[in-house]
Amino acid sequence: MSGLSPEELERRRIENLRAVLAGPPSANAAPTRAKPGAGQPGENAPEHHRTRNSILGMLGAAALFVLSKLKFIGLLAGALKLKTLATMLLSVGLYATEWGWAFAAGFVLLIFVHEMGHVAVLRHEGIPASAPVFIPFIGAFVAMRGMPRDAYVEAKVAIGGPVAGSIAAWATLAAGMWLEHPLLVTLGHAGILLNLFNLIPVSPLDGGRIAGAFTRTFWIVGYGLGLVALVLTRSPILLLVMAVGLFTLWQRWRNPVPGYHDIPRAKRLAVGLGFAVLVIALVLTLPIGLVPHPEAGG
Repeated sequence: MSGLSPEELERRRIENLRAVLAGPPSANAAPTRAKPGAGQPGENAPEHHRTRNSILGMLGAAALFVLSKLKFIGLLAGALKLKTLATMLLSVGLYATEWGWAFAAGFVLLIFVHEMGHVAVLRHEGIPASAPVFIPFIGAFVAMRGMPRDAYVEAKVAIGGPVAGSIAAWATLAAGMWLEHPLLVTLGHAGILLNLFNLIPVSPLDGGRIAGAFTRTFWIVGYGLGLVALVLTRSPILLLVMAVGLFTLWQRWRNPVPGYHDIPRAKRLAVGLGFAVLVIALVLTLPIGLVPHPEAGG
């Protein structure tokens, strides 16, 4: 029988999703694939079929990326600088050694869309920033070269990335389901999980910067939620983030910037509502399209 069984396909999807949080899988985590394709890769699949699906997967992910970014097209000339392209290509190359070229290219493009969401809000607020820089198996970042005027603006900048990234992930998932394309479905799930991870209310993740618009009590609550996420995911990346963020939290608590967190109640509520709606939407859409695990012996 050619291709993978539903059980094997689902197992590989889950491995890809877990790898987003846990870093690159070990060499023994899954069978090595010589040329993973975009459809149903496997050793028994014809060579031309795997190659065709791989090309279709990359083209599909690239097309979805362009469509989701039309309103930000004017930003690309300033954002696509040498260090951005170099670190993007490096990330694609390293991810490809574990997950294949098609998935690697699509995943990096989804991260790029996320970062461009931050860039768009920064430009709108008149805050200078660097071009996106990618760090393989960590993600990417955009460095602000100026301070937001208050915690409300910082929260808007922070949530801009997950909003853009979530839209791109949902579009990819929808296209994958419409076209019955497993690679796009898996990329959509990975993008949803990536943005959900970034919304954990722990600095320096986006969720921690959004939480800066809330009361200081919520900062502690956010770290409590971060600990729960750490127990559930056992993610070394999250452990590192929380260690760094703990120092940031201590600094903010001990040395607050005068007036920085004095924002109107209506703006606090707006940030909180936007944060809650986005998290709930991501949680509800994460299971969509997952293949049910077949019963044993079924």
